[in-house]
Amino acid sequence: MRAKLIVFPIRGRNWCFTRSIHPKIPASATNSHSPSTLKDLWRNVNVPDKPINAKAELFADYIANKMNKAWIGLENAKDGSLKKKVHGLGLWLLSRVKPSEIFLKSISKEVTGIEVIYPSSLNAQLVRRRLRHIAMRGTIIHRKYFYISISMIPLTSAFSILPLPNVPFFWVLFRTYSNWRALQGSEKLFQLVSDSSNTSDTSTGKKETEHKHSKSEGHSSDETQWVLKPSKELEKIVGQEDGHGLSHHAIVKICKIYDLNTKDVTKYEKSIF
Repeated sequence: MRAKLIVFPIRGRNWCFTRSIHPKIPASATNSHSPSTLKDLWRNVNVPDKPINAKAELFADYIANKMNKAWIGLENAKDGSLKKKVHGLGLWLLSRVKPSEIFLKSISKEVTGIEVIYPSSLNAQLVRRRLRHIAMRGTIIHRKYFYISISMIPLTSAFSILPLPNVPFFWVLFRTYSNWRALQGSEKLFQLVSDSSNTSDTSTGKKETEHKHSKSEGHSSDETQWVLKPSKELEKIVGQEDGHGLSHHAIVKICKIYDLNTKDVTKYEKSIF
């Protein structure tokens, strides 16, 4: 599966890295591969020849299914109830998740190639370096916070003795899962932008050469894992920046054209990483 990535400067040195909203895999298809009970999880994990990464994926899918069911229960609770208030708290916590983490999580294991769309005025090598940088930093940051989150699970599980929803435990569990997915996405993205030997030789700085090369890459999608596509349409919108960053109208326009999540994109205005 080839993922379409949109890259553009949004405010000063802050760049936006995001993925076009891709069609969701039917729930029946995902549930058929992920264990639904602890017994099924143990049966699938307790296989000697299965790689550790595959076992970790099964465990992560199991946690994700449990969290999704619990989240749906909170979302469908009556207005004014404690569960509904917990759901509101969860939405507030989710709104604080960094956009780079959301982006890296979108690079799933099913992604086998990427198509990078960026303003035509940007240098292709610079775009590639920025993608490599966010992938490399992602592996460092999310590996660190993954281990921190794991270490906090036993501590927060102690709150389960209280007659209240154990919000700290479920939040730490979510952060563990989220950091794991972001770590996997970082490693996958770094692999995709590093393995291709047919990358653009754009040291001449000529946009026409970049554009022709990008077209040739597009025709040889089986030979390279990623394709650079400079966009004049995106350049026209980004070129309207007034020195204080892109206007909300411009951001909404870009999101409509490339099918992006507006809330995730606007987070990049104030996000350092």
